[in-house]
Amino acid sequence: MARPLLKIQRYFRRKPVRFFSFILLYLTAGSLVFLHSGFSGDGGPAGAGRPAVPPDGGVPMSDGRSLGLIRRVFKDTRRAARRFGPPWMKASRSDASVWTGGEERSSRGRAARGRSGKEVEEGRAKYIGCYIDNTQKRALRGVSFFDYKKMTVFRCQDNCAERGYMYAGLEFGAECYCGHKIQAADVSERECNMECKGERRNLCGGANRLSIYRLELSQESARRYGSAIFKGCFKRPDNITLALPVGALIQNMSVDKCVDICTEKEFSLAALGGDNCHCGFPTTVFTLHEPEEEELCLHRCAGEDFESCGNDEYFVVYQTQVQDNRCMERRFLHTRSKQLTALASFPGAGNTWARHLIELATGYYTGSYYFDGSLYNKGFKGERDHWRSGRTICIKTHESGRKEIEAFDSTILMIRNPYKALMAEFNRKYGGHIGFASQAHWKGKEWPEFVKNYAPWWASHTLDWLKYGKKVHVVHFEDLKRELFSCLKGMVLFLGLEVSEDRLLCAVSQKDGNFKRSGLRKLEYDPYTVEMHATIDDLIRTVDSTLRQGNLSGVPEDYRPR
Repeated sequence: MARPLLKIQRYFRRKPVRFFSFILLYLTAGSLVFLHSGFSGDGGPAGAGRPAVPPDGGVPMSDGRSLGLIRRVFKDTRRAARRFGPPWMKASRSDASVWTGGEERSSRGRAARGRSGKEVEEGRAKYIGCYIDNTQKRALRGVSFFDYKKMTVFRCQDNCAERGYMYAGLEFGAECYCGHKIQAADVSERECNMECKGERRNLCGGANRLSIYRLELSQESARRYGSAIFKGCFKRPDNITLALPVGALIQNMSVDKCVDICTEKEFSLAALGGDNCHCGFPTTVFTLHEPEEEELCLHRCAGEDFESCGNDEYFVVYQTQVQDNRCMERRFLHTRSKQLTALASFPGAGNTWARHLIELATGYYTGSYYFDGSLYNKGFKGERDHWRSGRTICIKTHESGRKEIEAFDSTILMIRNPYKALMAEFNRKYGGHIGFASQAHWKGKEWPEFVKNYAPWWASHTLDWLKYGKKVHVVHFEDLKRELFSCLKGMVLFLGLEVSEDRLLCAVSQKDGNFKRSGLRKLEYDPYTVEMHATIDDLIRTVDSTLRQGNLSGVPEDYRPR
C-alpha cells in the first residue's frame, strides 16, 4: 500500500504535471455542478419543476408566478429600443422593419388598420377613428413602416412622432403609416377589427382600414413636415441671389419637391415662394431671426391642396436634413490654456447640449471632469483628455464641493427648472442619454428615493458655485432654448473668443445634435407628490433669492413658485 502512495507523491512533485492535474480536476468539478443544475431544473419529460407549455405557445394558467413573469417580459418588449443616428434611420433593424417614403409600397397586400373605440386616448396620442385606405391613394401619405411580428400602437405613434408627423395610422395589424393630413373618409369602428401583431389587446386597423391617431407632440416636434423642419414665414430677402444662391421653377409645386431639390443640391434651407424654390444656408443677409405672421404665407401649393407654398413677397422656409458643414470642423486649442473654465450644471440641466452648441459655435473641443465613452463615440473628442490638460475650451462638471469649484478660474453655470432637470436625470439614469425610464421605475420606489436625494443637491449645487466660483456667467436653460442665438453669443464672448456670425447661425441650425429625446414619450401624469412640490418650491425660492442678492436675474418665470 505504501508503494502506490509513494508513486502518487512523486507524480505530484513534478510542478507542470501537478498544475495541469489541478486544472483538469477543477474543470471536471465545474462541469459536474453545471450538469447537476441542468437536470434538477428539468425534473422530468415535461419539466416537473414547471408547468408544461401548451403546443400553441400559450401561457400556462396554472402557475400565477409564471404568468406574472410572462407579463413582465411582454411589458419590457413593448418598450421601444434606444435609437441613434438621424431620424430616418431610427427604425429598429433587429425587427426586419422597413421604412419607405412618399407613396408607400409593401410586399404584402395593403390591409387596413384600426383601433379600439373603447380607448379614446392612448398615452400621448388621441384616437381619431377608423378610415378607409386605398393602395392607389393613401389616407396618410407620409412614410410607412411594417413589422409583421411586433407591431404595437405605441411603436407606430412613436416612430411617426420622431419624424414630425401629425397623424399615425395602423392597418392590417402590422402596418404603420404617417402623415400630416387625413385624406380619406371615416367608416364604422367595426371595420377596424384586426389585433396588433405585437399586442393582442389592441386593434391595429383592418383590411384597407386605418386606425388613426392624432399625435400630441411638443410644439417643436409638431413644426415639421416629414424629415424637414418648419422654420416659419419670412420676408423675401433684398438680395435673393446672395441670400439663397440656387433656385428653380417647379410645376405643381409642393413642399416635398422643393425640399428634395435643396437636399439633392446639399443645402440646409428650402424656401418656397409660389412656384419658385430657393436653396441656401442661414447667413447674415438671411438670418431667420425675424419671422413674419404665417397668414402672409398662406398660399396654396399647386401640387398639394393641404400645403402652403408662400408667394413672391413672403417665403415658407424649411430646414432640410443636409448638415451645415460650416461649423462642423472642431479641434483642440493651439496652445495649452492656463485658465480653466468650467461648464458646471446639475445633472439633467442640459450640459451635454451646451457642450454641443459651444463646440459648434467656437470650433474647439470641450473637455470633461469625467470620462463617458458613449459621449466620446458621439464626437466629443475632448472627453478623453484629462480635465487639466488645457487643450479644451471649457470643462464639463457636476461637482459642487468647494475644493473642486476653486480649481477653476471661471465658470459658465447652467441652471434648469428642477422639475424638468430631475426628470431628465432620472430618464438618463435608467434609460441612457436619449432613453427613458420605464413606468415600473416611475411608479416604484426608485423615483421617490431619487427626488429625496437629488432635489436638495439641485439647490446646493447652484448655491455652492455662486458662493465659491471666481468668475461666474449664469445661463438659464430655458433662456437658452428661447433666445439661442443671443445666449450662445454671450457664452462665446465670456470664453474670450471672437464671434463668427455665420458660425453661430450654423450652430443654431444644427442645434439638436445626437442627444435629443423624442417629443412624444412623456408621462401622462405629474410624478411629483404634494410633499415633493412643497420641498422643491422652497428650494427654488432659495436659489432665486440668492441670484437676486448677487445682482443676477432670478429664476425664469416659467417655474418660479407663485
